[in-house]
Amino acid sequence: MASAELQTLIAQLRSQPILSPSVAEMRAGFEMMSQTFPLPADVTREAVRAGGVPSEWIAAPDADPGRVVLYLHGGGYVIGSINTHREMIARISRAASARCLAVDYRLAPEHPFPAAVEDATAAYLWLLAQGVSPKRIVIAGDSAGGGLTVATLVNLRDRRAALPAAGVCLSPWVDLEGIGESMTARAALDPMVQKAHLTALAAHYLGKTDVRTPLAAPLYADLTGLPPLYIQVGTAETLYDDSVRLAERARKAGVEVIFEPWEEMIHVFQVFAAMLPEGRQAIEKIGEFVRART
Repeated sequence: MASAELQTLIAQLRSQPILSPSVAEMRAGFEMMSQTFPLPADVTREAVRAGGVPSEWIAAPDADPGRVVLYLHGGGYVIGSINTHREMIARISRAASARCLAVDYRLAPEHPFPAAVEDATAAYLWLLAQGVSPKRIVIAGDSAGGGLTVATLVNLRDRRAALPAAGVCLSPWVDLEGIGESMTARAALDPMVQKAHLTALAAHYLGKTDVRTPLAAPLYADLTGLPPLYIQVGTAETLYDDSVRLAERARKAGVEVIFEPWEEMIHVFQVFAAMLPEGRQAIEKIGEFVRART
């Protein structure tokens, strides 16, 4: 049974929705929400340009300097930033005993597809150029960042780059059409993500690109040869079937997949770990996975 804190969180989210018709308002609302989760004093930060992309090293005190999580934030490719995800990323650093490189990839509509894929790829290749072993790198992301994680892995494979040890996808958005059954079947359960909003975000990101372009909607990508994937998703999500279908397609392509549904959890519940015990538990499991694979 889910924690009492979950119901409090759902009530707050329903009373103060982030998504609106205005991109500027959505961005401001997301940034404001993140201010309620301050960064612990013992976490270090260092701004860098990773392959020309604004990024930030985020590290807990015991982070192994040779173990790296390259993190791609969510926000529908339109909103979100290092600021909105820094506290959760710091938790991942602590749980995984890893340095995290958070990437501020370019956002749509100012920078539509393939800007995000190009930036994530550039940041990863920069890590390799810095001497970080690919065997000690995990690419991770949530929502759009989860989809971008898969797209980046596919792009790296196609470029014949050395692939990282694994990928971690939290509630990944991989179907930009929103045709999964859960998009309607679980709409009443989800306080954050609805099809109308996703359709608008997808339009900003895609521009004139076809909605099933594999690097934009990696549900349609050839996943052969990708490293192991760890997928966490809440069962109270409209995007639940994105994770289900991604796991199925990856397994059919011969990819090792850990698919982990969290009962009653909402979209990217891990970002609310400061108030949600299930979020903390999920991040601990992410840390265990990263440590085991690197």
